[in-house]
Amino acid sequence: MNDLLLMCMVAGRRAAIPAIRVQSVIEIEDITPIPGAPAFIRGLTALRSQALTVIDCSVALGFETAPAPPDQRAAVVEIDGHLYALLVDAAYDVGEALSDPIEVPGGFGAGWQAATRGMVETDGGPTLLIDVEALVSGPVSQAA
Repeated sequence: MNDLLLMCMVAGRRAAIPAIRVQSVIEIEDITPIPGAPAFIRGLTALRSQALTVIDCSVALGFETAPAPPDQRAAVVEIDGHLYALLVDAAYDVGEALSDPIEVPGGFGAGWQAATRGMVETDGGPTLLIDVEALVSGPVSQAA
């Protein structure tokens, strides 16, 4: 496969976002809540005078949100002309997929099954390959 990936931690698991989809990795400071928005949409933040919808990846996967660290990071992606900041536990490297995606084994939960394109081998070991559109769509229960 040999695609470049942004290596990150999401909901305590090793995950990756295709690097071609990532415009930048930013540190999130201020998030303005959106009244009535689903829980996985944390709110809005700004990047160079542009509004970004902040997606809590853990909640979008069906897990509870964790307290935000002081240096919370997000991968900025674009979908259909809209910018999203995908909150991750950590973003730490860019690496290569050393294999094609395989099916995600059981035990990861329905959220990971729905929001990934599979699992790939990397220098750091097996890694869940995030499907950006599926993750931004929100929890499985809302997508159904």
